[in-house]
Amino acid sequence: MKQFLGADFLLQTETAKQLFHDYAKEMPIIDYHNHLPPDEIAANRQFENLTAMWLKGDHYKWRAMRANGVAEEDITGNTDDYTKFIRWAETVPYTMRNPLYHWTHMELLNPFGVKQLLDKDSAERVYEHCNEQLSKWTTQALLQHFKVDTLCTTDDPCDSLEHHKEISRSSFKVRVLPTFRPDRAIGVEDVAAFNAYADKLGAAAGVNTDTYSQFIDALRSRHDYFHANGGRLSDHGISTFYAGNFTQEGLAASYAKLRKGQPLTPEEADAFKAGTLHIICEWNHERGWVQQFHVGAIRNNNSRLVSRVGADAGVDSIGDWQVAQAMSAFLDRLDKKDKLAKTVVYNLNPAYNEVFATMVGNFQDGTVPGKMQFGSGWWFLDQKDGMEKQMNTLSNMGLLSRFVGMLTDSRSFLSYSRHEYFRRILCNLIGNDVENGELPADIKWLGKMVQDISYNNARSYFGF
Repeated sequence: MKQFLGADFLLQTETAKQLFHDYAKEMPIIDYHNHLPPDEIAANRQFENLTAMWLKGDHYKWRAMRANGVAEEDITGNTDDYTKFIRWAETVPYTMRNPLYHWTHMELLNPFGVKQLLDKDSAERVYEHCNEQLSKWTTQALLQHFKVDTLCTTDDPCDSLEHHKEISRSSFKVRVLPTFRPDRAIGVEDVAAFNAYADKLGAAAGVNTDTYSQFIDALRSRHDYFHANGGRLSDHGISTFYAGNFTQEGLAASYAKLRKGQPLTPEEADAFKAGTLHIICEWNHERGWVQQFHVGAIRNNNSRLVSRVGADAGVDSIGDWQVAQAMSAFLDRLDKKDKLAKTVVYNLNPAYNEVFATMVGNFQDGTVPGKMQFGSGWWFLDQKDGMEKQMNTLSNMGLLSRFVGMLTDSRSFLSYSRHEYFRRILCNLIGNDVENGELPADIKWLGKMVQDISYNNARSYFGF
């Protein structure tokens, strides 16, 4: 019987152990997509307690606690932090076979050195032990501890990027770069919210946004601003790809309709999203950026909890929109103008893994190794089964060797254990193939392969 969370956790063969311990384990991290708050990095925040560091904002844990019958007041309400931690500790034993069970104990082991299992009996000891260490585990100390080379936060075009500027002026060695996330610029379903955003965008850019051309000028100004401040990626959270036929006249007319407070028809909305995203993607190509598309989430399903907690309440799930035809049309529209930037697409519905993997292969053009990336298992799929399925699909349909690897997609500074989790799973997949005789025991080449996927490919691909 193997020890839970021992040195060879998730590593089933001798080859897997060698690949992980000798090649993958010590590689630095490029975390090219996360939701870490740059103000907390700039301030080198010291957390007041483990709950503040670990539970606040973590909707994965919130979902598990709700499923375990914990009252919302003890999850996101006004209950004191210690009680919230106790409620989480009581929930942890019930998360067995959920990835949270692995992540929880990995995050307690590294960096806090906690080896005992978390439950209601150990909760007080664990809480006190970790709290005693919080003075040394500031945000910057954690990033350095986990060997983070570069991280990219997720930022609205209206953001001042003041904290990124502060970090870049400091002596902190980790690169903290912004990512351009203009989702609200195509959020036309809520007309009032869209108009408020258009006004905010104009104020940030210092221009009027009365017309569509002015709106686009404002977006372009902010795109330029992000580039000047180190931004090299855009990110787009979309339900599916948009491929409606659009003209400049039609986009201008739809924008004028929105500014009058009038809703768009479904056809007008699809064309507006397709056209506006197309323009942004052309800028990405022009600037040499990488663009990311997170596809397939159906968000804010529980209106009662959203009204109480707000967005990111933990009530999102996998959607089931048809994607192939629109994805093909959207990418082809850019490619035939030779304006398709390096692109990473993340799939949330595992039923579409092969669709995504084969679609990106259609638009590889030989200019950059792995120009089109089938991204790592995302959100509900960034767990052992989801990661294995994503990598197996990529292996079957493309080149796993050119994969840019893992990202945290997290709001927690303790989530860097997910990179270790990913690397163990990667090494185990390859190690099993070797010992089954399905791959040669060329450890030198395979070691290079896992190092490339862990770090080197991302370093070359993103070119920070």
